[in-house]
Amino acid sequence: MAGTDQFIGEELASHENQAQTARFHVIPCGLEKSVSYGTGTHRGPEAIIAASHQLERLIDGMEPANSGIFTHPEIACSQPVEQVMDRLSHACRTAVQAGHIPVTLGGEHALSYGAVRGVMQAMGEERIGVIQIDAHADLRRNYQGNRYSHASVMNLLCEEGISLMQIGVRAISAEEVEAREHFGVSACDGFELIRQNIQQITLPADFPRAVYISFDLDGLDPSILPATGTPVPGGLSYIQALDYVSSAVSGRQVVGLDIVELAPSDAHPASDFIAAMVCYHLMGIAEASHAGYQRA
Repeated sequence: MAGTDQFIGEELASHENQAQTARFHVIPCGLEKSVSYGTGTHRGPEAIIAASHQLERLIDGMEPANSGIFTHPEIACSQPVEQVMDRLSHACRTAVQAGHIPVTLGGEHALSYGAVRGVMQAMGEERIGVIQIDAHADLRRNYQGNRYSHASVMNLLCEEGISLMQIGVRAISAEEVEAREHFGVSACDGFELIRQNIQQITLPADFPRAVYISFDLDGLDPSILPATGTPVPGGLSYIQALDYVSSAVSGRQVVGLDIVELAPSDAHPASDFIAAMVCYHLMGIAEASHAGYQRA
């Protein structure tokens, strides 16, 4: 049995918790340098890992633990944000180069820039696309003078050349609407999804085959997960959000993912468990995406 410092460690046999062979490499990174409303995301990784020990191995008919899950020590975030991004990029790049899927636990959404950049470096010439579950577009050029803000992370990534599909957005500025047009961002926003009763997401035909999932927990409705820094009403249900991701990645291969913006609260302990369940469910979706997929 793996230790309690390992994601779902109390359910893992020793052979499922080996760094060399585990499909999933969990990388905790409690970055919190640009939060603009609620605080506490730096405690997110620890809370998610602690709650993960209450998970069952089976989830929606999948058992990602069978493929192995190894959790790294948490990345130190006391240094300037550029240094933290470099460390996270290195960890994700190393994981992908060794044949693993990096799973970053946040922390605020700004960290996705470092994580995705590391995956891009490992993938070389192959393009990747990002599927973003979120209440916010995060496409501002900067926010409150900070280029590395949680509200600017997708703008940074679009400038790096990634393709982007946004799912569930229901808080967006005029600047971000313009950014969507400029970068050619695809989107199925929250109001559209609910009012049109959309059940599945289909990516554009030219969207990259290799995809990265960035799951901001405020994409869920705050009645389901209130412990997040910037809750927005009208959000997705748990099953709805995961079904959107599952349908979107059909025929593609998940090469990395992150779960961000949990702000643990004693008043809402269930949010920690829901975040852990989202993480494990995404692992199952990622594992299923590798079955039968052959990279060109």
